[in-house]
Formats: sequence, C-alpha cells, structure tokens
Amino acid sequence: MTAGTKFAAIGTTAHVLVTRPETLPAAGTILRWFIGELDLACSRFRDDSALSELNRTGSATHPLLAKAVEVALRAAADTDGLVDPALGTYMVTLGYDRTFAEVPREAAVSVTIDPPVGQAWRDIRIAGDTVTVPQGITVDLGATAKAWAADVAARRIAAETGAGVLVNLGGDIAVAGPAPDDGWSVRVTADHASDEGGQVIAIDSGGLATSSVTVRSWRRGDKRLHHVLNPMTGLPAAGIWRYATVSAATCVAANTASTAALVLGDRAPDWLAARRLPARLVATGGAVTTVAEWPEEES
Repeated sequence: MTAGTKFAAIGTTAHVLVTRPETLPAAGTILRWFIGELDLACSRFRDDSALSELNRTGSATHPLLAKAVEVALRAAADTDGLVDPALGTYMVTLGYDRTFAEVPREAAVSVTIDPPVGQAWRDIRIAGDTVTVPQGITVDLGATAKAWAADVAARRIAAETGAGVLVNLGGDIAVAGPAPDDGWSVRVTADHASDEGGQVIAIDSGGLATSSVTVRSWRRGDKRLHHVLNPMTGLPAAGIWRYATVSAATCVAANTASTAALVLGDRAPDWLAARRLPARLVATGGAVTTVAEWPEEES
C-alpha cells in the first residue's frame, strides 16, 4: 500500500509517494522544504536567488548553488558539452527570460543568434561554496538541478522515514528505499501531467527522466522554439525526437542522457547503447525506438 501527495512548485508539479502511509506528512514536509531551498539557490527567475547574483556579478557564495553547479559541470563533462549550463544568455535571447508560465507564446519579434564560441562551461569555477563565471556567461541549471533535487529529496525522505520513496519533479523521477513488491508503476509520456498515451513501466531503483521538445515550447516571430538548446548553435535542437526517456542509476544521470539524446538526434540510439542506458525515444512522427534493456510494450 502506498500513499502520495502532489503540489505545485518551481514551475511544475512535485509528487511524492511512500510505501508507508503514516510517513507521508513527513515526506511532504521534507520535499517542500528542500524545493524551497533549491529555488532560493538556483532559480534563474528570482532576483534574490544565489544564481541570479552569480549571473549579475560573476560570483556568488552559497553551498547549495555550488553543489548544483558542480552537478551541472559533471553533466557537461560526461556528455562533452552536449548538456551545457552556460547557455543561459541564449535562453534569454530566445524569450525564455521568465518563468515558463509567463513566456509569451506568440511573440512577434524574431531573433538572431550568434553561435556559441567554444565550450564556455569549462571556464566556470567552484572554490568551496563560491562559484565564479567569466563576464558575459549566464548560467542556466534547468537541465540538471530539478533532477538532482529529486535524487537528494528521495534519499533524505527514505533515510528519515524508513519508507520506500518515489519523488517526481515534472517527469524527473528518483526512487530510494525499499520499493513496492511490483515496483513503482510509472507512465512514460511527453507530458508528466497527462495520464494519456505513453507506456507504463515499473522501476525499483535509481532514476528515470523524460526530456521533451513539445511541452515547454513557444513562438518567436515565425519560429516554434523549445528549451533544449544545441550548444553548437545556441538554438533549439532539431526536432528528430519528440521526447526521450532514459533509465539510469540516478535521476541526474537519466536526465543528462535524455537531454543529450534530443541534441544528438539520429545519433542518440548508438550513443545511449554505448553507455548501456535503457531508453525509449519517440520520433516526431510517433515511431518508437528502444535501446538496451528497455521493456517491451504490451500489445
């Protein structure tokens, strides 16, 4: 028997499930507290966040921000820059300069992008709890911070309650502690808020993440844009895949790989297979490609 609760947070839906219903109040409190701390440290949309201070001044000291940036830099290194935290300037230029709910969906202004020069993420520095960035670099932690938060929150809740836990932050899923006998049932689809379509699978450890080019999209001039950028161009990745779902040892690793898959396009299946990461890729036309030991769909 499991119990769960949902609430709106950080521009998405936070959902926690536990195997021991009596621990749900504590689980919800821990998750709400940690998300609040993460938002204050890492939000690009709050003037009072440590990340906003970093992007304004080039330096900020905050333990949670330093850890989140460390995670983002590790993702960049693991993907040779496919998942790049130094693309915030391009995200702002494309119109994603406020919370997604406030982004104009049909803005008439077109934009011109100068391609990024080199891999600027390599110039981001961490010394203790202090992060520094070169002038002109805007850090965006949207690709990894939420997934890392799911990992941390799931582990903390399991440690403090003794229950099995699933934390879902807008499609970034982490589990910890003893899973239900049949595993945690998860619907894999482009929109985590939808109960329609996709595939239902069971997981009992690690993390699962879905990256999509359809849910967070908007228009600038005559172009339909989305939030997964190609670091080589500063523009949204070509839409070969509508969404990509990856299973990995942690939610951060799964999210890193699913984001990289959207950037890689038709090279994604081989890239994922070389890393033995089970994945399900759905093309813009609806065709499904599975990789490694991803479970077969029921007929």
